[in-house]
Amino acid sequence: MQLRELLGVLRARWRTVAACLLIVVGVTAAVTMTTTPSYTASSRVYLTVNRPPDIARGDLGGVAVMRYNDLQTLAEVLYSPTVMEPLRAELGLPPGAGVGVALNISESASVMDVIGTSSDPQLAAAIANTTGPVLAKVAVQFSPLLSQSAPNATCVPITTASAPSLPTTPDVRRNLAVGILIGLALGVGLAMIRHALDTKVRGEADLKAASDRPVLAQIPLEPGAIDRPITLESDPHGAHAESIRRLRTNLMFVDVTTGKHSFVLTSAMPGEGKTTTSINLALAIADAGSRVILVDGDLRNPSVAKAMGIEGGVGLTTALLGRASLADVIQPWGDTGMSVLAAGEIPPNPSELLGSRPMAELFEKLAADFDFVLIDSPPLVPVIDAVLLQRLTGGLVMVVAAERTRKKDLQTALTSLQTIDVAPAGFVLNFVPVSASDPYRYGTYRYQQGSAAASADPRQPRQQRPRKATAAGTSAATPAATPGRRARRRS
Repeated sequence: MQLRELLGVLRARWRTVAACLLIVVGVTAAVTMTTTPSYTASSRVYLTVNRPPDIARGDLGGVAVMRYNDLQTLAEVLYSPTVMEPLRAELGLPPGAGVGVALNISESASVMDVIGTSSDPQLAAAIANTTGPVLAKVAVQFSPLLSQSAPNATCVPITTASAPSLPTTPDVRRNLAVGILIGLALGVGLAMIRHALDTKVRGEADLKAASDRPVLAQIPLEPGAIDRPITLESDPHGAHAESIRRLRTNLMFVDVTTGKHSFVLTSAMPGEGKTTTSINLALAIADAGSRVILVDGDLRNPSVAKAMGIEGGVGLTTALLGRASLADVIQPWGDTGMSVLAAGEIPPNPSELLGSRPMAELFEKLAADFDFVLIDSPPLVPVIDAVLLQRLTGGLVMVVAAERTRKKDLQTALTSLQTIDVAPAGFVLNFVPVSASDPYRYGTYRYQQGSAAASADPRQPRQQRPRKATAAGTSAATPAATPGRRARRRS
């Protein structure tokens, strides 16, 4: 895994990392605060023996430092009753009480560091200062040589222990540092595991990992959007509507590279919001002053007519079969520059119909009469209809549902496009969870972009009175104009 991908995973899973960090640090802090403090004091001594003179051997006697081997013997018997009981008596401790003491013996200098440990700093210092003299008193019992040549030994202090002011344990700084490192390591590890096991597209990082094509827009999922799918009408100043306008703007840049004013909107699987996105995008383009037509190219499960509340029994299939003229089945949408071509009757052979010569000729007429042509097509994984429609247009836009679309399905859809040397014009990340830091909302004020947003009154949505399409030989009703605004007509 590259560093960029790792950073993307951590950015997407930062809550997991933060949770692990807080839990581990919290537990570490709790354990640290409930741990009984332990104090350590240290003294340095050396033991001497007073050897009497031995005239027969020519030994004048004198004071000598106890050898390393003898000191090592004392260290080995330190915890024996012979040493500990006298030590407890000197310290005023009851029989059997624990005494924290340790020896560190220097081989080169024959000196001994006595380390005392206790929850009481005064007792820790007393242990360090008392152990040496006690060892000197019992030393003759463990050294046959001393018992023969010296009746006793003497403890000579080099440094004396004093009561410590700070505990040795727990070390708050060290424990917290270790807790932070463990928490971060655990959080990163858990984030990587969740990433490896996660089968759904969570955000823009997953799209960039799957393809190098741009993300044209991130469309949030707001409360009530399901009941009011056409947000350009119901909530023109909301975050959802603003994201649609951003998609419209970015699509204009894509259009510059293609040289065509037509796009297919599809998805990997059903239920990713491509139809709602197509409808709102068409309205946004119309609000910008362009003539746009939305074509329901899903001849297997059409949904545009139902979502917009218009006649869906006649439309694309009706015109392709020659049962009505194209002009008769196109339905204008209110007083906007938007028109709708419903799917019509569901045919038994949708793929053949979409790939036919009449379909190509019909699309040429639409491209000539309208500034923009948007086609709502079936999803890519189940059928190939979107690929057939893409050949007629300037590009294919994939709608991907955040936290719903599986990575496997997305990759399958992209692979099917690669086999015919087709790359998406871009992605639309739909159903993005709305956070508290919504960039479109500032308290009670809502950001408005563009003249269309500024001119719209959210309390008075545009009147939605489309003209009902009829089959050949049946007259079409004149579309009702919204009061105060003149209905636009196709030239």
